[in-house]
Amino acid sequence: MARLQELYKNEIVKAVAAKFNLDNPMAIPKIDKIVINMGVGKATQDKTILDSAIDALAKISGQRPATTKAKTSVSGFRLREGNDIGCKVTLRGKRMYEFLDRLVSIALPRIRDFRGVNPNSFDGHGNYSLGLAEQVVFPEIDADKMQHTHGMDVTIVTTAKSDDQARELLRLFGVPFRLAGAAGGRDMGDN
Repeated sequence: MARLQELYKNEIVKAVAAKFNLDNPMAIPKIDKIVINMGVGKATQDKTILDSAIDALAKISGQRPATTKAKTSVSGFRLREGNDIGCKVTLRGKRMYEFLDRLVSIALPRIRDFRGVNPNSFDGHGNYSLGLAEQVVFPEIDADKMQHTHGMDVTIVTTAKSDDQARELLRLFGVPFRLAGAAGGRDMGDN
């Protein structure tokens, strides 16, 4: 069993139930799945860029990603409907908990000038999304062998009924939320 999965069963369930006065064990929020998406807009000109993104996402997630296709044609971007423009992977079960553990304990602290993730990036239904500028923060990726860096979006889908329940659940899993009032990114005076 994954470390975070064991932590959830032994400690987090009790803490969340106590904080939100939940008597029904089925009402206690849990993480349903984690979806990782890499959009590779330059893949229309060069297929090797998409292949490197698929390879990197497979190393990071531990399973083969599915390619995503353009839904509509946009002439300004030289994009036709049906072109491969990215890849995604959906993690559940043990792989999901292992990825979350690596994200929280290894990848996020490796980001330069990291002050925490935005506590307001919830969608109103208890799901949290965050973006990573490059995949090199994961230890599975060798920075010296990378020709192209790709950003990725990570969406954590929970069964929480509200954003507050989901925020508390993720905080107990160790997600480092930025403190309220702390500035994100660079201030105007920084050069």
